[in-house]
Amino acid sequence: MKRILLLLGFTGAISISALAQRPLKTQAAIDGFYSLPLARMLDTLSLKCKIRIIYEPEMLKDYMVTDRYLNEPVKEVLGKICRENKLYYWLDPDQNIYIIRRPEDVGRLKRIAADKPVLREVQVNSAAVLSEEKIEKTRMEPFKIKGRVVDNGSGESLPAAIVKVRNTGISTATNADGYFTLLNVPSDTGVLDINYIGYRPDVYALNKTNINGEIVIALFPAVKSLNEVVITDKRRDNAMSTDKRRVSVLQISLSKLEELPNIGEKDILRSFQLMPGISASNESSSGAYVRGGTPDQNLVLFDGFTVYQVDHLYGFFSAFNSNAVKDVTLYKGGFSAKYGGRLSSVTDIVGKEGNNKETNIAGDLSLLSANVFLEKPLNPKSTLLLAYRHSYQGPLYNKIFNKFNSSTAVASVPGGGRMGGGPPGGGGGGFGGAATVTTPSSSFYDLNAKYTYAPDDRNRFSWSIYQGNDNLDNSRDVALPAFLSGGGSISSTDKTTYGNLGSSFKWSSRWTSRLYSNTLLSYSTYHSDRDNSNKITVQDSEGVDQEISTGTFEKNNLKDFSLKSDWELQATGKLKVLFGGFASRQNVAYENSLNDTSTLINQNTKALTGGGYADLEITPLRGLQLNPGFRSTYYDLTGKVYMEPRFSATYTLIDRLTLKGSTGKFYQFTNRVIKEDILAGSRDFWVLSNGSTIPVSSALHYVAGVSYETDQFLIDVEGYYKSLDNLSEYSQRQTGRRMGSAGTLEEHFYNGTGYTKGIEFLLQKTHGKYTGWLSYTLSKAVNNFEVYGGEFPANQDTGHEFKLVNVYHNGKWTFSATWIYATGKPYTAPLTSYTVNDYAGRSHTFLTISEKNGARMPAYHRLDASVTYDLIKIDSRKTGSIGFSLFNIYNRSNVWYKQYSIINNQVLTSNVNYLGFTPNITLSLKWK
Repeated sequence: MKRILLLLGFTGAISISALAQRPLKTQAAIDGFYSLPLARMLDTLSLKCKIRIIYEPEMLKDYMVTDRYLNEPVKEVLGKICRENKLYYWLDPDQNIYIIRRPEDVGRLKRIAADKPVLREVQVNSAAVLSEEKIEKTRMEPFKIKGRVVDNGSGESLPAAIVKVRNTGISTATNADGYFTLLNVPSDTGVLDINYIGYRPDVYALNKTNINGEIVIALFPAVKSLNEVVITDKRRDNAMSTDKRRVSVLQISLSKLEELPNIGEKDILRSFQLMPGISASNESSSGAYVRGGTPDQNLVLFDGFTVYQVDHLYGFFSAFNSNAVKDVTLYKGGFSAKYGGRLSSVTDIVGKEGNNKETNIAGDLSLLSANVFLEKPLNPKSTLLLAYRHSYQGPLYNKIFNKFNSSTAVASVPGGGRMGGGPPGGGGGGFGGAATVTTPSSSFYDLNAKYTYAPDDRNRFSWSIYQGNDNLDNSRDVALPAFLSGGGSISSTDKTTYGNLGSSFKWSSRWTSRLYSNTLLSYSTYHSDRDNSNKITVQDSEGVDQEISTGTFEKNNLKDFSLKSDWELQATGKLKVLFGGFASRQNVAYENSLNDTSTLINQNTKALTGGGYADLEITPLRGLQLNPGFRSTYYDLTGKVYMEPRFSATYTLIDRLTLKGSTGKFYQFTNRVIKEDILAGSRDFWVLSNGSTIPVSSALHYVAGVSYETDQFLIDVEGYYKSLDNLSEYSQRQTGRRMGSAGTLEEHFYNGTGYTKGIEFLLQKTHGKYTGWLSYTLSKAVNNFEVYGGEFPANQDTGHEFKLVNVYHNGKWTFSATWIYATGKPYTAPLTSYTVNDYAGRSHTFLTISEKNGARMPAYHRLDASVTYDLIKIDSRKTGSIGFSLFNIYNRSNVWYKQYSIINNQVLTSNVNYLGFTPNITLSLKWK
């Protein structure tokens, strides 16, 4: 009876949950993924808690442990293992742990351990006497993980998502189709951390089953409004962010674009202007003026083909419909060898593939444009996407363009005197203003279509089409003041039609888990036709009306047919090789006529470009990433091969502090040459380098920076220096002029050098209901042309630029405000006028101008604000929102450029102004 009671008491001491009555005295914890024999797992636990675990190897030989642990106490891990394998453990007073199958086995196991001490290391395998090196050898070999990151709702692939193995330095970014591969993943790994801008960070648990196949990680869009029960300091992604893993890289969260104030609707390229290093004082262009570069020095790719005109309606809209865009990345400088043909920066835009789960119809309606979007799964393997946007005229539209086209004319003193402008939109100043009448008649449209077909898990085919077109009419009638020979009028025609047509066919293939290719065939065209002419009616001394016609007519067409293939090879866990080849055929035609009779330029140039590149991503040490690269390009118009070495590196000293730097050589073969004409304002046109009058331009980049991130803030500082060579500018000059002769008007290309330098500061708040950033850029852009007397500020030079972005979330409401300040741009001003008589006795008036860009516009600044309300939200996905925006709230009169006209030895100057105060409302709806 006593034996029975003793046995019952002993059995009760060993609970079914495998937890002994004596407390296990250890604070050790287990973290990671384990898939190994139970005996070896017990050895690992023993080493962690420094306690002997005694067992019979023969009893456990058929048991395995396959599980992940997130920093769990050893006591709980041991209990879980015993429960799952129907085992028990017993703890003696000396904190020795005995693994048993039945309670009565404790005595026998104790006798074995006492009687055969020599056999403990072999038969009992007490991990207390094993070294850590021996235990590491007992674990499984490292393995590889392959997979794809997609949007949970639509199934869209997510490029450039960061996939990291927790508690290691192993990480990678998904490619253009969302695929990734991780090699040499430690066997004790249990968790992947996944981050993508605009989406909730996710954790993916690994197990014995999913590591053997291709995993699919589905991310949810970031929640914009917090429920009251959610912790208020939950991380929020900003609409834009910097990438600490790469140098000078910016990414946009398309789902958050509507939070930022805008003129018309959410805009991709204009939103980048709120970040440091990208000028925000160029309302007339949504093209990127990056670090002192011009928009033509920024390579813009949409689904792989080049887009040459990136804006609509004087730059108020970008050429890209945000509803058709999936991902946007901007490289501000020092970019990799994968990209070429531009001196300054790269904007890589990836279009949506279309929802492969359900049909969606969406629309945006503002006071300026209407936007319709459709995505539909055609079958389980293919999807279709359509998006169409068109502007329309209405009261606000007319108000905007009346403001935009209004100007102030001021006459100069005959024979000289510096000119000044009157108040914008007013009646003029000085001797009296000239009345300006403008009837805006401008519109644009763009169309996106994309078909995607995935026959299997290894191959994807897509066909993407984009077409956009603008018809701009800036014509106006000007009534001349009476003191100018009895008055008269100017009928000014300024009509421009321009647009893009682009298409690409892409084949993406995953040959193995380590090798991936992306082959693209593309076609892109650009056209621009401009009529900039004047009919001047004045009265002569006898009161008879005389009509004089002047002006220019320009046509510019560009065709680009390209083939390129990009490859990625994950050679080892620390080495990725990116390589590829490319070839393109370009045809550029440009015609410039004076007075519709005299042809100044009539170019039709063809060029063949081809070459290859290689990039390495090396991670020799944890936290250190090196990216050496090389690009080689052959250009047939010069018959030369151009070598472009590249290098970048990042080093994470601690988790929060990252150092970064890059350098590289860059060449540009297709240029948008500036035509500086003081009478017509600055214009430009596309030409191909020919090695003589238009040489191949080049740049050398140097970039260095540091990034520091806390729980609440991100601080990023980068400095840069770019040297530029073989820059080209076009000008019309009067030659052969002598007394009694007006001479001949000729066209010339001038070549020079230049440099840009600066430092950028970014302070970004990343957590909480209030987010936003503050940025400051101190920069200098200088050109050096011998024909202009040496160095002078470049047209895009901005010394100081300050931007403050504020975003506040409260439930379904989002409030935002931005304030921008920038130093005024330089310009060349007329100083005096003089008259020359020709053989017929007719007089012609010409200008004497200041030093090149010797004057500056007034400082630029404005305040914008917006309010957005989410109408409906289902499963964290908005199905409707309404936004109200206020542009230039305090109605600042910012000058775009100055126009000049000569009438009867008098000079009229006109300030062409940017927009004043402009409100707008946008309604967005989505039907599933």
